[in-house]
Amino acid sequence: MMRAWLGKAWAGHAVLGVFFALLLALFSALSPWFWSFENMVSMGANMAFIGIMAAVGTPLIVAGGLDLSVAAVAGLSGVIVTLMHEGGMGAWAGVAAALVFGMSAGAGNGLLATGLRLNPLIVTLGTMSIITGISLVLTDGLTRPLSADNFNWVGNSRPLGIPFPLILMLALFFILWLVEAFTPFGRHIYAAGGNPDAARLLGVRVKRVQIILYALSGLSGALAGVVLAAMLGAAAPDAAGRHLLTIITAIILGGTSLFGGRGGVWGTLLAVLILGALNNGLTLLNVSSFWQDVIRGIVLLCAVALDQVRTRAAEA
Repeated sequence: MMRAWLGKAWAGHAVLGVFFALLLALFSALSPWFWSFENMVSMGANMAFIGIMAAVGTPLIVAGGLDLSVAAVAGLSGVIVTLMHEGGMGAWAGVAAALVFGMSAGAGNGLLATGLRLNPLIVTLGTMSIITGISLVLTDGLTRPLSADNFNWVGNSRPLGIPFPLILMLALFFILWLVEAFTPFGRHIYAAGGNPDAARLLGVRVKRVQIILYALSGLSGALAGVVLAAMLGAAAPDAAGRHLLTIITAIILGGTSLFGGRGGVWGTLLAVLILGALNNGLTLLNVSSFWQDVIRGIVLLCAVALDQVRTRAAEA
């Protein structure tokens, strides 16, 4: 059964890969700047913070969880770094505080969703609203500049010509793949989402697995917020909030089931690249940002429909 699932997964990845190649060919034909090295590098850097959150969100959804507050955590994390830097404590002290906050917020989501058995959609919608509100209160809704040479390199340096945020994102995907493919914890992730009752009978501590993944999701939001603040040289209270749909779309489009038990990070990475190319190509073609929102919504609906088709095919 596992081999059959893996075969279907790689077949799905192949379809995504072909679609990605066609998308690259289309935008290359329509825009002479699309295939330039500088544009490719810029596209990768701009999608890195989204990929960081989508990467960790994938095993969480596989395990039966859901975190809609991750983008709000990213926004407040950037604000924390900025305010601590302005207060004279330094940007790196702010980074440490932001990472602790992100992990704590994620763990709180996990405790509410698993310990009290509350719907994770409602729990994380609530915490998303709370965290976004706190960000707005702390900044009066304004963007705060953040200029610290020993910090901004995180978002703007290019080792060997490759943006550091992109390197960080790819390293995270690779580490998560190792975990899900070669460790007992990775097997517990799939067991917890596939059949939690059977997993408990086999000794899998489902709640602990989910709480750990919620904490890591919050940590990924904080890390993404730090990267985004370093890239922009500023912290906006809702800088990452508008990208939440892109994060969820990437996870679902990449083959992860909303019902849990099925998915993987490589599919999510392919989907992140596809969505990055789509956003970049539409921007180069001067397509209105309003129409880009429409297109992203259509892609999300298609991804959800595709997830339903995959689920029914797996049950057949």
